[in-house]
Amino acid sequence: MEFWKLIILFGSCLVGGVAVFFFRKENTQRLKLILSFSGAFLFAITILHLIPEVYHDGDHEIGLYVLGGFLFQILLEQFSDGIEHGHMHKHAHHHHAFPYGIMISLCLHAFLEGMPLARGPQNELLFGIALHHIPAAFALGTVLVQNHIKKTSILVLLVVFSLMSPLGYLLSDAIGKGSIGSIDDYFDRIMGVVIGIFLHISTTILFESSVDHHYNLKKLIAVLSGVAIALLNFSMHLH
Repeated sequence: MEFWKLIILFGSCLVGGVAVFFFRKENTQRLKLILSFSGAFLFAITILHLIPEVYHDGDHEIGLYVLGGFLFQILLEQFSDGIEHGHMHKHAHHHHAFPYGIMISLCLHAFLEGMPLARGPQNELLFGIALHHIPAAFALGTVLVQNHIKKTSILVLLVVFSLMSPLGYLLSDAIGKGSIGSIDDYFDRIMGVVIGIFLHISTTILFESSVDHHYNLKKLIAVLSGVAIALLNFSMHLH
């Protein structure tokens, strides 16, 4: 088990969430740039690394899990209202499902993302998840603050959310080393679900980052930078 992965997963998410107490809420330009960068990076590593790897063994049924992950993310967003890709809608504080619907959706999403990290280096996926969780946690914190949730409650919810991907990683690692079975038995299927989730989130971020299908210069640079880093990493793996 590589504890530095747990630290990155937990720390990036928690820092992104706690940052809401230190930045002006109306100044979302930097968040949008981070979103554009992370969306492009997620999309690029999904195309360059994750999809080729999951289809390497020639199992064409994996496509069913990719599609399932894509549709599952659509279902989750009926409860989270798109916080996974940086949406910061104000919710009705008196509504009985708030903030539990959001938290359950986000926690399931983050838990699933952490599970494939237990097999192999998977460093591209690790950093993709960490980058993606920074704006997601910031958006979660913003929504909670806007709805006048107590600061201590916000911190508890942010810690719970930050723990989900590490817990997914730990569960997969425990299964892989225990008697329940081998992680290889289900890795490709879980990865297929994660790929579907990533495809939905990354394309949604990229489409929503543009106005009338045009990017301003800063967002274009952010998108190209995300793709360039993924390509650089890909080229290093070829040699």
